[in-house]
Amino acid sequence: MCSVAHSTSLLYGHQLSPVRTLFLYRTLFQLSSTSRPKPSWNSNENLLVTHPLLSRMEFCESMAELRQIQAQFTRTGLITQRFPASRALAFCALSDNGDMNHARLLFDQIPDPNTYIWNTMIRGYIRCGSPLLGLSFFRDMNSNKANFDCRTIVFALKACECLSRILLGLEIHGLAYKWGFDLKILVQNSLMHFYVRMGHFDSTIKVFDEMAERDVVSWTTIIDGYSEKGHHTDALKAFRSMLAVGVQLNAVTMLTVLSVCSQIGSLNLGRSFHGYAEKSKFCDYSSLMNALMDMYVKCGCLNSAQRVFDSLDTKDVFSWTSMMNGYAKNGDLDLARKFFNEMPDKNSVSWSSMIAGYAQANRPEEALNIFRDMISANVEPITATLVSALSACGQRGCLDLGRWIYDCYIYKSGLKLTVNLSNAFIDMYAKCGAIDQAAKLFHEMKEKDIVSWNSMIMGYGYHGHGREAVALFERLKGEGVLPDDITFIGVLSSCCHGGLVSEGRRYFVDMKAEFGIEPKPAHYACLVDLLGRVGLLEEASELVKNMPVEGNEASWGALLNACRVHRNLKLGRCAGERLLGGDSVDSGVYSLLSNIYAIWNKWEEVKQVRIVMRNRKVKKVPGCSSIEIEGNSYEFFAADRSQSFSERIYAVLNLIYLQSSENDTS
Repeated sequence: MCSVAHSTSLLYGHQLSPVRTLFLYRTLFQLSSTSRPKPSWNSNENLLVTHPLLSRMEFCESMAELRQIQAQFTRTGLITQRFPASRALAFCALSDNGDMNHARLLFDQIPDPNTYIWNTMIRGYIRCGSPLLGLSFFRDMNSNKANFDCRTIVFALKACECLSRILLGLEIHGLAYKWGFDLKILVQNSLMHFYVRMGHFDSTIKVFDEMAERDVVSWTTIIDGYSEKGHHTDALKAFRSMLAVGVQLNAVTMLTVLSVCSQIGSLNLGRSFHGYAEKSKFCDYSSLMNALMDMYVKCGCLNSAQRVFDSLDTKDVFSWTSMMNGYAKNGDLDLARKFFNEMPDKNSVSWSSMIAGYAQANRPEEALNIFRDMISANVEPITATLVSALSACGQRGCLDLGRWIYDCYIYKSGLKLTVNLSNAFIDMYAKCGAIDQAAKLFHEMKEKDIVSWNSMIMGYGYHGHGREAVALFERLKGEGVLPDDITFIGVLSSCCHGGLVSEGRRYFVDMKAEFGIEPKPAHYACLVDLLGRVGLLEEASELVKNMPVEGNEASWGALLNACRVHRNLKLGRCAGERLLGGDSVDSGVYSLLSNIYAIWNKWEEVKQVRIVMRNRKVKKVPGCSSIEIEGNSYEFFAADRSQSFSERIYAVLNLIYLQSSENDTS
C-alpha cells in the first residue's frame, strides 16, 4: 500500500494525506478490478468488498502475492479477524496455485473457525487429492460441536465417493437425517449423485422418490443413473417426465441424454437435440458439440459428424479423436490416418484409437508401427493402448515385442495388470505359441471374467490340448461361471482339434439343454468339423442338411474338407456344388473341390471348377509363413524373393538341401 501511495504522490507532484492516499488507492484498485475477472478460486460473485486490502485479496493469483497480502493483514491486525483470514484460507485451499499446507497453518491460527472455514478445509483436501484428511476434518468438526450446513454434508459425501466408502456415506446420510438436512434439495441431489457413483441405484431412486421438490440437477442425476445401469428406456422415460413437469434442461442434461442416444443408436432423437441446441444457443459449449459429434459417429452418421466438426471454431483433441475413431470403425482407415496425421495435438487416447483401428481391421503391422512411433514420441501408453498393441502382436506373431511390453510396463513400471490387460496377454501368448506362459498368467489371476476363461480355452484349442480345454471348461462350470456362446465355440473347437467326439457331442447338446444358448452357425461348423475329422461323414452331412439355422459356408466348407481327407467324392461333390451355388468368393472352396476331383482323376470337372473360378474373378490368396527376429516379423511366400537378403537365404537353404541329400544317400 505504501508503494502505491508513493507512486501516486509522484504522479501528482505533491505529498498526499493518509486519508487522501487511502481513498485514491481504493478508487484506483476498484477501477482496475472492474476490468479483470475474478480468479477461478473465487466463487463469491455477489460479495461486495470495499476495503482496498481485502479487495486485492479477492483477485489474488499466486502464493507469492498471498504472502504479501498476509503480511499486510498481520501488520494491520486484519489477520485476527475471521473474514480476512477466511479469504486467505480460501485462496490456499481452492486455487490451482494455492497450498494446502499453508491453508492448514492459517486454519490453526483461527481461534473460532465458522462453518465456512471448516467447509473450505474439507473441500480443499478433497480437491488436492487427500479426501481422507477431508473426512478427518469432518470428524473434528463434529467433535468440536461446530455448526454444520448443507454444504458440509455435500463435501463429506464427496470425500466418501473419492474413497469408495459406501458405509461411511450411509453414516453421513444418517447424520443428515439427524440434523434435518435430508430434506434439503442440495443434500438430496448430493446423496443421489453419491449413490449413483457407488452403484447403489436403488438408494438413488429412493431418495429421488422422496423429494418434495426436484430441480434440473435431480432429474439429470436420475437420468444419468439409469444410463449407467444400461436402463436406457427408463432414462428416456425420466427425461420425458422432466419435460412434462416443466423443468428446463441445461447443457449437462443434454450431455447425459446424448450419451443415451449414442448407446442405443437413436439417431432421430439425437438430431432433435441438435436442433434444440442450435435454437437454445447451447452450440457455444464445446463439450456439447463434441458430444453431438460423438453421437453421430456412434450412430454411423459420419456426414453429420463431419459437419459438426467443420462448424467448430475451436477443435480440441477430443474433436479430432472422435472423427478419427469414427472413420476407423467405419473401415476407412486411410481417412482416419489422415485425421490422425493432421491433429495439432495428440494424447494417449488419440494414439490408442489409431492403434486399435488397425488392430481391429487385421492390419497388425501398421498397428505396431504406430505403437513404436508413440513410444518414440515419449507418449505414455494407457491400458487400452497395450491391449490393442498386444492384439496386434498376437496377429503378427510378435512374441518378443509382447514380452517386452510385459517387462517394460508391468514388471518395471508397475502398471496395474487389470482383467482386460491380463486377457490381452493370455491371448497374445497363446497365439504366439507360448501356451505355458498363457496358462501361468491365467492361473495367477485373482479376478477373472468370462473373456479370461474363453481366451485360455481357445488357447488350449490352438495347440491341440483338447483334454486341458475340456478340464478347464468343467472347472468353469464348477466355479459357477456362466459360459457364453464364445465359450462353446472354444470348447467345441478344442474337442475338434483333440478328436474328442463324445465330449463334443455332449457339449453341443448341453448348450441349449443346460444353459439355454441357441447354437449358431459357428457352433454347427465346429461339430461338423469334429465329425468330419474322425470320418463320420454321413453324420456330419445329415447335421449340415438339418441345421435349424441357415447353413453357412463354414459348415459346408468343413464337410468339403473332410471329404477331401477321407476321399469321399459323392459327398464332396454335393458339398462343393452347394458352396459354388452360393457364388462363393473364397478361393479355398474352389481349391478343395478341384483337389477332390483330381484325386479321382475327374480332370474335366477340375477344368470346369477353374473356369467358374476365373469367370467369377476369384483369385487364390497365397499362403505365407512368418518368422520373428529381434522383435521384427518377416513374411515369406512360396518362391518369394522380395526380401533384401533373399539370395543369402536361398544359398543357405540350398546348402541344407545338399547336406540332407548326402545324408540320405550315405
